[in-house]
Amino acid sequence: MRYTLMFRLGFCTALLALGLGGCVTMPPDEIEQKTGQSGNTPLDNQATHATLVRQMQDKGMWYASLAHIDALEKRWGVSDDSRLLRAQALRHTDQLDEAATLYRQLTTGSQRAAGWHGLGLVAGAQGRYADAVRDFERARQVNPTDGLLLSDLGFAYIMDDRSDDARLPIMQAMQLLPEHPKVSSNMALFLLVQNKPEEAARLMNERRLPPATRQAIERLARSMGHGTAVLLPESPPAQAPQAQASAARAPSWQPPETTATASPALPPGPEREALVLRASLQLSRVLDQPLPAAAPANTGRAGAPSTP
Repeated sequence: MRYTLMFRLGFCTALLALGLGGCVTMPPDEIEQKTGQSGNTPLDNQATHATLVRQMQDKGMWYASLAHIDALEKRWGVSDDSRLLRAQALRHTDQLDEAATLYRQLTTGSQRAAGWHGLGLVAGAQGRYADAVRDFERARQVNPTDGLLLSDLGFAYIMDDRSDDARLPIMQAMQLLPEHPKVSSNMALFLLVQNKPEEAARLMNERRLPPATRQAIERLARSMGHGTAVLLPESPPAQAPQAQASAARAPSWQPPETTATASPALPPGPEREALVLRASLQLSRVLDQPLPAAAPANTGRAGAPSTP
């Protein structure tokens, strides 16, 4: 009797994890009807296991996700979805050649847009921005409304010294995903290389980009030879409600009459390329960090600081 009760309590816990309440009074046949199988645990379902892997990757747990992908494929076999999960984990653990092999396999299957997108990301991580543009464009032919893909395409154009070509995909990404920090970051970089530093600073203030991201964007722009006329602040300044209203009514920034600060001198040839690549990789690593959790609802405590 004692062991039967312990088993029942443990099974109730598994059901609660699946969002199935009422275990204490639920008869066994009704339990089977709700779970689909008697005695199923959450990871005995392929879709649920894949969801767990995606949640790990969303949290930056790339190495742990690889272990679970091994288990998933061992039990249910290899699929395009599992190849994509593995390729993403390999890319984020600096196993670029292995990742590229899987991404290339995906370009002829059900995940061909993700395959081309991934190949472009690998090319960008290796500093091959012309190849990245080519692969991203192939992905766009398959999935033209993917905001993150369009943002990556715009970034690759910028890094390939084709900032004018970056305008269309960058603007499309901003309208498709206006609140996404990666899209906002690439838009800020685009504004800097277009010699619009005040607009870039305003955008980063409005989107409340963290200091590390702002510094990485500024460093990358400078490594490409784009000086800024104003110093980008590390955090958005606080504004009174009246000042915020005035800023909202203010017209778009126009280039000042005075000459902008001269761009810094850059080393020639390979040294410049190495400098730009290092700055690009730093920005990529910053943007690849897991997104911060949403701020909790206001509990009404007096004096509690607001989350930026």
